Amino acid sequence: MTRLWNEPADFADEMIDGFVAANERYVRRVPGGVVRSTTSPAGQVAVVVGGGSGHYPAFGGLVGPGLAHGAAMGNLFASPSTQQVYAVARAADNGGGVFLSYGNYAGDVLNFDAAQDRLRAEGIACETVTVTDDIASAPREEKHKRRGIAGDLTVFRVAAAAAAAGADLTEVTRLARHANERTRSFGVAFTGCTLPGAEQPLFTVPEGRMAIGLGIHGEPGVDETDIPTADELAQLLGEKLLAEVPDGVDVEGARVVPILNGLGSLKYEELFVVYRRVAQLLTEAGVEIVDPHVGEYCTSFDMAGASLTLFWLDDELADLWETPVDTPAYRRGSVAPQQRADAVAPADGTVQEVIEPGDAASHATARTVLAALRTLVGTVDTHADELGRMDAIAGDGDHGIGMQRGAHAALAAATAAVDAGAGARTTLARAADAWSDKAGGTSGALWGVMLTAIAARLGDEGRPGADELAAGVAAASRGVTDYGKAEIGDKTLVDALVPFSSTLIGAVDAGAALADAWRTAADAATRAAVATADLFPRRGRARTHGQNSVGTPDPGAISLALIVTAIGETLAAETLAAENQKENAHG
Repeated sequence: MTRLWNEPADFADEMIDGFVAANERYVRRVPGGVVRSTTSPAGQVAVVVGGGSGHYPAFGGLVGPGLAHGAAMGNLFASPSTQQVYAVARAADNGGGVFLSYGNYAGDVLNFDAAQDRLRAEGIACETVTVTDDIASAPREEKHKRRGIAGDLTVFRVAAAAAAAGADLTEVTRLARHANERTRSFGVAFTGCTLPGAEQPLFTVPEGRMAIGLGIHGEPGVDETDIPTADELAQLLGEKLLAEVPDGVDVEGARVVPILNGLGSLKYEELFVVYRRVAQLLTEAGVEIVDPHVGEYCTSFDMAGASLTLFWLDDELADLWETPVDTPAYRRGSVAPQQRADAVAPADGTVQEVIEPGDAASHATARTVLAALRTLVGTVDTHADELGRMDAIAGDGDHGIGMQRGAHAALAAATAAVDAGAGARTTLARAADAWSDKAGGTSGALWGVMLTAIAARLGDEGRPGADELAAGVAAASRGVTDYGKAEIGDKTLVDALVPFSSTLIGAVDAGAALADAWRTAADAATRAAVATADLFPRRGRARTHGQNSVGTPDPGAISLALIVTAIGETLAAETLAAENQKENAHG
């Protein structure tokens, strides 16, 4: 279990602060993560990696000469937000373009892709390679769907080595993609992990058993067996990986870098016992072992488990692998002393805009928006633990925590906007930006999309009618499906959002008052959210859990239904208060 923390919600930020304080020789803090504290040549491609916190030394521990120029560091087990990735990339940029790389998880893809779009729109060349090394997470014919685990290291190292050698962005991208194609990993786990402040592990493995192919966030494996001996585990890992050699590789005489990775609780001594047999098996297969790695390279808090990665070299990759590296958590060869960069706080790409006050009617609507957000925060806080429990079965366990972070940030931003006299659009737009930035992950990105779409329909002048609000919800629904690519039946938030939107529009078009139409739509969303329990996941957080998630509703759909139901009561109360005020004024 995780034993030391202050406020669980502050853990990631405080961890990064401490990490930077302990490693100022290598890194400096920037909005969204860390970048090198040393200089890089002008025009060099900037390699920016990232992902959720909780996997140290991934990702901040891999920043330094010979490896990454920057790392976007999300909250615990949550992808960094679009704003975080963008800010780190801007801070790391040397004028030669930005190369992004990260493990293939839904939230990371959404947020890194959005940051890439933003960088390109500003004229900064940007390319991406997602890491897909985990052979347990999808069959070979669908290897583009595989997760990224400890194989991150090989792709990051090759990309950074190419950049250090002066390769341009196109060549860095080609070589990183080539490294990914030649990297295969397979893992096992004996226990789950416990997030700071949580009373129960994120997931569990039955006592005396071993989960085969389990993901680093508790994604289910392909099998379960009794805990083996060290030699038996080595045999399992070796056989799985030798059975799937990259195309064009002849095992006999091939060169391979083996990486035996501990996931958090296994002792180095245990790993060495396992590696002893791994080395024997590779040698017996006719493989030439190059630069073996045994240690912790991509962990999962206190999970007890291990993974084996095989990186199959060719001449091109072997030359790049010799590049010296010097980072807080990973060193290879000898790196010449580096010049410290000027300690100037980098721009994070945000602009502090002066808030233009809305007119009286819109400011009054902004106060209704604020009341709705207060209700939303109360609802999320009440149900956060249950949402987390659902997400541990049909996701990665962080949905409740992520929703809390986003909701509280949104409320704080909206409160500041209302206090400054903002209208409804500006108030909700500020809340949307704060939510997506602080929550991170898939849900953070999608809630940012939804609130932004609704805000655009509210305006900062006049009081919007029910039809305009319904149109805003419809735009939010379209935005989510366009952004996340999910459809009805995929077992995602979309399964509740689409019926909520269509029912709201239908009721408003039929002449229902807003509060009544909203309540009817919320009922439809609730029924649809509950029904996701019967769905087999095709996209989103539950996809990698497969059949294991059937029987548990999608937590994103459930949280949406809870929120719109509670906001319906707030709208009804606001409507009643407004009617009473009118009667008093005429009385």
